[in-house]
Amino acid sequence: LFVPALLIGIPMFLIARQPDLGTALSLGIVGVTQILFVGVRPKALLSVVVSVLILAYPAWEMLHDYQQRRILVLLDPESDPRGSGYHITQSKIAVGSGELFGKGYRQGTQTQLEFLPEHTTDFVFSVFAEEWGFVGCVTLLGLFFGLFASMLRIAGRARDMFACLVAFGITAQVFAHVVINIGMVIGLLPVVGIPLPLVSYGGSSMLSIMFGLGIVQGIGMRRLQFRAG
Repeated sequence: LFVPALLIGIPMFLIARQPDLGTALSLGIVGVTQILFVGVRPKALLSVVVSVLILAYPAWEMLHDYQQRRILVLLDPESDPRGSGYHITQSKIAVGSGELFGKGYRQGTQTQLEFLPEHTTDFVFSVFAEEWGFVGCVTLLGLFFGLFASMLRIAGRARDMFACLVAFGITAQVFAHVVINIGMVIGLLPVVGIPLPLVSYGGSSMLSIMFGLGIVQGIGMRRLQFRAG
């Protein structure tokens, strides 16, 4: 696992130093899922876990002060409600106020009165939850689940291992973005700059996700063309 660790660790380190902790974490998740998908011996997996625990403290010291505060405020958002905890607090209020069916399109007070920051990008799920409620959120998650199932089906039916790994890796990337973003806005994960795929406003993020989906679709079409020939 030494070479795969280098291939994952070096880009993660460089991206985290920019600083962009969210993208570095998502890259790490994709790399780890790829390794687990291929298969790892239990002893090797245990050594990786021990190494991660050993490197946890140096990695913590490498984080900027504001990044450390974001992680610490996750445990107690009320400790700094006007500073590092402001985003999480306002996001929770928006999500909770949506209740079952939401307040209606463009009727959310947290958004319209601009209490909720970054409501078109990182915290767009909070806006969606406030306007469409629990039912709307479940519907959106169901659509994401259908997308992931379709992408995994394509990965499972790929004609070679390389195509399978590419499709699975792109699926893991989109899945990581969804989990990190939604976990962030409901207070289960620290606030990092990860948009919600296909929902958040953005340029480079939207382009990269669309490129990835196009590659997965191309892998599926290539399998059909191969069989037809």
